[in-house]
Amino acid sequence: MSFESLLLPRTVSERALLALAATAAAGAACVSYGVLVEPRWYRRRRYRLEVLPHGTTRSLTILHLSDLHFRARDGAKSRFIASLDRPDVTLLTGDIIGEPESVETAVDALRHIRGRLASIFVLGSNDYFAPKPLNYLSYFRGPRRRRKGTRNRTTDLIAQLERDGWVHLANRKSSLSRDGFRCEVVGMDDPHIERHDLRVATRTDRDAFGLAIVHSPDPAPELAALGYQLIVSGHTHGGQVRLPFVGALVTNSQLPNRLAMGLSRMGPALLHVSPGLGTSKFAPFRFLCRPEATFLELLPDRGDGTGRGDQRWGAVVAAASATARSNTRS
Repeated sequence: MSFESLLLPRTVSERALLALAATAAAGAACVSYGVLVEPRWYRRRRYRLEVLPHGTTRSLTILHLSDLHFRARDGAKSRFIASLDRPDVTLLTGDIIGEPESVETAVDALRHIRGRLASIFVLGSNDYFAPKPLNYLSYFRGPRRRRKGTRNRTTDLIAQLERDGWVHLANRKSSLSRDGFRCEVVGMDDPHIERHDLRVATRTDRDAFGLAIVHSPDPAPELAALGYQLIVSGHTHGGQVRLPFVGALVTNSQLPNRLAMGLSRMGPALLHVSPGLGTSKFAPFRFLCRPEATFLELLPDRGDGTGRGDQRWGAVVAAASATARSNTRS
């Protein structure tokens, strides 16, 4: 076949063959990018949220990490985490380890970003059960409620993190306070495998700022209705594979796919769903969904003193989206 015929194919079969070859090449390039580049193209993102009670004298910086899926050898991820600024509060929303051998790697990496005021974690299904190969098409059948499998080193993970000063909130509450500011915190065990108990989430200090921490975002509507102003979760990986103008194809969650990543308004509350920093070792790819560490900078409300009215919260979300910042590959 001559060079001229490649440029101007003369038959239908030649044109079809060239189209097939071009499609295969584009597909191979996308797969290579999704496996070799994007899973390690970590980024930082920062939101500035005017949600603290009026009169609060200081801001509160939260680092939200989720779905790290640490492997035993995970140097690039460990170095990225070590490069992060130390926050006031660090929140881990589950799926910390991706295999039993990775507990020590995860604990050592997370030691560098403990919060000055508090370090809190909840667990996800992968922290309870070691991952296993799955049929990718099963995700299109809806959320999977995995209850059986090889036990992960859950007890070791909890014990080693707590030894470092982390607080495990499994269906229980805690509180934060500083300079007169009070925060009522609830942590939920993983709803994805039906371990959560919403009975413990009833607000008892309505004058305090309400913060809810949970692996899967599925109970976010109930937590918002209970009066928590900020809900943080993970689990969805942002969809992990996203398409232009479409977004996430699947999220393994009951919430709409459009809520699979980032900051959203949910009634009187804000929901932040982290796209996560890792992937399962049996699905090690991302596409148009970079791994992320998120800083939520909570600032005093400059409005009417409550920050809870519909118009005010709409402005908060718009401002947060407009001032979000991300950086390039680390």
